[in-house]
Amino acid sequence: MESEVGLPHALPGPGRLGELGSMKNVRTPVPLLCMAIWVAAGDGGRAADAIAVAPLTATARRAELRVLEGRHLVLATDRPPRPGDGVDDLPRIFDEAFACWCVHYGIDPATVGDWRAFGCLVVDRERFRAAGLLPATIPDFMNGFCDGNRFWMADQSNPDYRRHLLLHEGAHAFTLTLRDLATPDWYTEGIAEFLATHRLERDAAGVGRFVHAPLPARRGDVEQLGRIEELRKTRAAGVSPRLADVIVAAPGKHGDIAAYASRWAAVVLFARHPEFARLFAAAERGPLDADFNARLAALPGWDMARAAREYDAFIDDVDYGYDFDRLAIDWSPGRPLVAPAAAAADAARGWQNTGVALQAGGRCRLTSRGRVRLGTAHDPAAPAATPIESEADGISLGWYRGRPVGTLLVAQWVETATEPPGFRILGTGAAAEITAATAGPLFVRVNDAPGDRADNAGAYALTIAPR
Repeated sequence: MESEVGLPHALPGPGRLGELGSMKNVRTPVPLLCMAIWVAAGDGGRAADAIAVAPLTATARRAELRVLEGRHLVLATDRPPRPGDGVDDLPRIFDEAFACWCVHYGIDPATVGDWRAFGCLVVDRERFRAAGLLPATIPDFMNGFCDGNRFWMADQSNPDYRRHLLLHEGAHAFTLTLRDLATPDWYTEGIAEFLATHRLERDAAGVGRFVHAPLPARRGDVEQLGRIEELRKTRAAGVSPRLADVIVAAPGKHGDIAAYASRWAAVVLFARHPEFARLFAAAERGPLDADFNARLAALPGWDMARAAREYDAFIDDVDYGYDFDRLAIDWSPGRPLVAPAAAAADAARGWQNTGVALQAGGRCRLTSRGRVRLGTAHDPAAPAATPIESEADGISLGWYRGRPVGTLLVAQWVETATEPPGFRILGTGAAAEITAATAGPLFVRVNDAPGDRADNAGAYALTIAPR
């Protein structure tokens, strides 16, 4: 496969995956803690796609390339050794990632202990061609290409991007040969992004260990990855694809970062959302073939309409530290507002259904009382951290998406033919006059970044009165 991380010009055929292009700009712990109940791994994948690595290794040595070996990866490169570039660590990190990939698919590592990939980290392509390690049949990839358990990747100036690219192509090699992957493009590329996205966490000896982090907690964990930024940019421009378009799209254009971002988002949603994770995992343990979409939709309990709305809600709010459990949405229709009603806005959660529904054009007044805690401030001169508190009008100590943190937001979910589906904010602050944009429930939340909600506490007490 050729990859933008990974977009193929076209899917070249079974066992070959395409271009992972240039990148703009948690739950799975380190491998020793990756535990699962193993299921049978089948016949180990396509024998025709899993070539012998030893002869290629010997060829690389004869060509005087650097050869770096781990248990599951041999990496040949013409990149000169440079202190601190992380290249020597790549086979070890690949092995750590491999253990977590086995967990994801329920494969007993003991049954695939001899599996190896052969990768080429390339500075000068002509040197690899002359050595017979870059066949003429391999497309002129921009960043990476995978064919069975072999892959090639252009060297990168950024160590984080280089490592992500290697794991993306490695995930392709894993799924092609150990899971007979032949799925629609959204899953083919989305799962490679999902399995490759990670951070390094230092152990007691100071060694950076692979930690699977498919939805990054911080921008610094995934330098230059750019997937979240791309999703937010296309959303702001009103050109985000709907889920139905993502899962039926043909392989995207070479270098199409937006296509990679949407495919990654679909897999993250299905694999992490509490409504879909169990069913999606069951589908992934079955055949990963061209009928994967139909098989997924036919699962008892799978609701594609619900999935489409959850995808829109995820894209509407996506950011670092997004937590599907904490930000889960209650979509129940609510009750008509005929008398003053009480509700609450929990500072630690995302959009919350008030249980009150309005008709389009209906009016109400929402008032708030109380305070919430928005984490703590650390003053070196103070003996203990100081709680940061806010009332519903917010505090200017911090801002998120153009409003002070702590501000009470009141919204409805709005879908029209002229704008992307999303939460439309109808009022803010301690006293808000609301005119409904559509027929449906009112939602509230305390303004804060998704990744900053875990240490929030408390709730605003709300009164919603008809007007």
